[in-house]
Amino acid sequence: MPDVLRKSIEVGGRTLTLETGRMAKQAGGAVFTTYGDTMVLACATMSGQPRQGIDFFPLQVEYEEKMYSVGRIPGGFIKREGRPSEKATLSSRLIDRPLRPLFPKGFRNDVQVVTTVMSVDQDNPPDMTAMIGASAAVTISKIPFNGPIAGITIGMIDNKFVINPTLEEEEISQMHLSVAGTAEAVMMVEAGANEISVARRDGGTFLRTFLATEDRSISTRTHIYFG
Repeated sequence: MPDVLRKSIEVGGRTLTLETGRMAKQAGGAVFTTYGDTMVLACATMSGQPRQGIDFFPLQVEYEEKMYSVGRIPGGFIKREGRPSEKATLSSRLIDRPLRPLFPKGFRNDVQVVTTVMSVDQDNPPDMTAMIGASAAVTISKIPFNGPIAGITIGMIDNKFVINPTLEEEEISQMHLSVAGTAEAVMMVEAGANEISVARRDGGTFLRTFLATEDRSISTRTHIYFG
């Protein structure tokens, strides 16, 4: 039985832990990611042969929410999990966007990346936890991939940037900015904000500072640990 590899780093004042070798061993790559009490299992698999007759990369990214992750059990007449929520669909796209450009051009093998939210607390976002886990799972598999990537969410409270704000902090944050990328480049930016001054929306300066700290640190360490 292969050894379990477990590494931890600090992100936004909280501990991010990536573990592989314990669960989902039949997947091409599987990483169990914890951020505080939020836990996400990410698995990546690839077909043995390219799909014929297509001119696109058949990548499928799934973000699966489970009611038991928040301590609830489906009740009533229907006792199964329902269809993916709008949040789950958007989170799948959030993970897909920075991953897709890092696969080789002309790659036609089917690739499936499934992230399953196992547990959620109120302080640590599962979507970015799933993104980092998905990137690590693809990185340790045999799938050709020019990663890994990392991602964080940035809020602004009292004119100060906050890394991965909690749900309570999100309510009073003036900005919601999601950024993902490799150690060399930004791959995805998604933002929403209230009206803020020109001095506080200097995006170029902020992104350069960001790349030099949190995102580069996470993606580089993921590559060292799991690459």
